[in-house]
Amino acid sequence: MADAAVVLVSGGLDSATALAWAVDRGFGCHALSLRYGQRHEVELEAAARVVADQESRRGVRIPHEVLQLDLGRLGGSSLTTGGPVPHHDDVEQVLAAAAESVPSTYVPARNTVFLSLALAWAEVLGAADIVVGVNAVDYSGYPDCRPEYLRAFEALANLATRAATQDGVRTSVHAPLVDLTKAEIITLGVSLDVDFSLTSSCYDPDPTGAACGGCDSCLLRAAGFREAGVDDPTRYAVRPPMSTGW
Repeated sequence: MADAAVVLVSGGLDSATALAWAVDRGFGCHALSLRYGQRHEVELEAAARVVADQESRRGVRIPHEVLQLDLGRLGGSSLTTGGPVPHHDDVEQVLAAAAESVPSTYVPARNTVFLSLALAWAEVLGAADIVVGVNAVDYSGYPDCRPEYLRAFEALANLATRAATQDGVRTSVHAPLVDLTKAEIITLGVSLDVDFSLTSSCYDPDPTGAACGGCDSCLLRAAGFREAGVDDPTRYAVRPPMSTGW
């Protein structure tokens, strides 16, 4: 029997690739998505499509749980409170802004909350592996996407669970994309036959679900497709501008 793993699946490009990576490596995947009060809830529809597509392509069963919590009640993020999502002219502005400060789209402690819920499910399943699609190269500068954060959470997991302290089940947190550029992630996804047209990465989609083309996530995504030389299947309300350095 394949080793069970809990995979966090948001419905975006990165998590779709991480799920395909986990399935390809033979994990018995259990997908976990969170409805946390995000304004871009269209991503949950994308998550369901991504999981169903992997099941169909690989001939495997992937249980998919969608848990509900309301981080928006705590405030602190333009992704949950209705404040304006930052838009930029090009990806160079995104990276420059990220180097100066953490953007308003950061959701306080989001990855810690998500990984904790994944850890809880993994312990119930008897699984020793958690897979997450975070990236610390072409990203908006979120502190909970860094390799040192992931190592710290893994250490916490192995101090905080009955599985580890009593049963000797050591949790491993896999972040296969953490050191890759967006173009490298897309190239990996293509090699794993990921259908990126099913995914949604936009922080500020229009009422039809079309990507805005100007938020950090849209600009990084579009630039990654250009650099990888892969056709971008995203449905944009406004197509992102070309970036001089990409």
